[in-house]
Amino acid sequence: MYVIVVGGGRVGYYLTRALLDEGHEILILETNATVARTLSDELGSICVRGDGCESTTLASVGTNRADMLIAVTGDDEDNLVSCQVAKHMFGVPRTVARIRNPRNESIFKKLGIDVTINTTNLILESIEEEVPTHTLIHLRDIRDRGLEIVEVKIPPGAPTIGKPIKELALPEGSVLSLIVRKARRPIVPSGATILQAEDQVIAVTAHESEDALRAALSGQ
Repeated sequence: MYVIVVGGGRVGYYLTRALLDEGHEILILETNATVARTLSDELGSICVRGDGCESTTLASVGTNRADMLIAVTGDDEDNLVSCQVAKHMFGVPRTVARIRNPRNESIFKKLGIDVTINTTNLILESIEEEVPTHTLIHLRDIRDRGLEIVEVKIPPGAPTIGKPIKELALPEGSVLSLIVRKARRPIVPSGATILQAEDQVIAVTAHESEDALRAALSGQ
């Protein structure tokens, strides 16, 4: 693929190195002259000094033939603009934006950014995997359907332990797809499946039904 990376900081640098190692054609855009010079010395002509928010810059580096643009500057607004210009002016089929402020994520999604990387939430979700009081972990969004895939852990002592799934008041439209149990093969649940402590339930639900699903499965 031809991939344009906007932002030559540490994230952009290591991302570019990884994509090059995978054999992709990469171009990295960086506005800071000193940073751009350093990148050029190490990576060669694939680094261009320029503003990824400007259509003239994007045109000059052949954005119209890019398969993907990844904006990873330290400024959420710049990342949004770069992705918007790439998608709507140059028809780039896939855009990825780094987000530093979690409050901006919903805006990015509404404006059509294909993939958002919220570094704050990634850290929180890693913590949640180790903290038993957090029972719901986001696994993946199905953006065009308004759905997401989540993992709900059944904590010890939950009132739902020992109950069959058919007796639970699951929110409308939520589907339990898989149950992972320690030392056993994953189970595709049915209405008669009995919940056990420490079950990891993989489910599909609407964004607005997260709290109701958590309550229905874990009693919290």
